[in-house]
Amino acid sequence: MDVEPAAFEELPFEPGTVWLVGAGPGDPGLLTLHALSALRRADVIVHDALVSDRVMALASTTARREYAGKRGGRPSHSQHDISERLVALARQNLRVLRLKGGDPFIFGRGGEEAKALAEAGVCFRVVPGITAGIGGLAYAGIPATSRETNQALVLVAGHPAGDGEDRIDWEALGALGEPLVIYMGLSRLPEIGGRLIAGGLSPATKLAILTQATLASQSIVETTLGEAIADHPESPATAPTLIVIGAVIDLRHALLAHLIAP
Repeated sequence: MDVEPAAFEELPFEPGTVWLVGAGPGDPGLLTLHALSALRRADVIVHDALVSDRVMALASTTARREYAGKRGGRPSHSQHDISERLVALARQNLRVLRLKGGDPFIFGRGGEEAKALAEAGVCFRVVPGITAGIGGLAYAGIPATSRETNQALVLVAGHPAGDGEDRIDWEALGALGEPLVIYMGLSRLPEIGGRLIAGGLSPATKLAILTQATLASQSIVETTLGEAIADHPESPATAPTLIVIGAVIDLRHALLAHLIAP
C-alpha cells in the first residue's frame, strides 16, 4: 500500500531503541500505518503467540524473528526474561520491534516491558493497537456501546494476576449491570458466572463466546449466562476467546442481515 508523503510521515526508528507495537486482533488491515512502518524497518521482531501469520507476512524479509509467546497452561517465556531480552537486543544497537496481539497496554504486559526498558535506560516508543475487546466485537456485529443499552463497558481479565490471586470483585461487576468483555476467562466461566449471578446479574443475561476474532475463522456462539455455566465444555475452545455479557449482544440481530463477514 502506497501512502502519499503529505498524508503520512514515518517516525524515526533509531538503532538501539524498542517499539512496543499493537498488532490488533488478527486482521492485518487493522494495523496502524506506524505499525506497518515498524514491521518493514525492524532489525529484530520479538512477537507474541497471538500475532497472526498474515501480520507477520508484512515484515521485512531481513528481520530476525524471535518468538516470545505466552499461553495459559503451556510452557512459556517468563515476563522477566522477555523484558531482559528486549534490553539486551537494544544494547546490540538493533531496531527492536516488540509486536503484541491487540494493544500493548491492554492485558498485553506492555506496561511491565516499558518499565523495564525505562529502568535500563533504553528509549522506546509505544504504538497503540486495536484490542480484541473492541475490534472483535465490531467484526461480530456487536456495538460495544449504544445509547439504547449502556453508558459503560468493562474490559476485564478472566485469569488471576501473576501471583495467582484473583483481585476482581466479580460480585460488584454483577451488581453494576453494564456489559462485560472478559479476556482469557473461558476456563473459569462457571466460577466467574456464578459470582456475577451472586452479585445480582440475571442468569438470563445474554452471553456470547467469540473465538478467533476478526479472522476468516471467526466464530460466535450466543447463549445466556446461566446456560453457559451449565453447558460449559470440559475442553476450552481454540484460543483466543472473548466472553461478552450484556444487552449489547441483542443489537447484533438487527445488523446481521447486512453485516459483511471477515
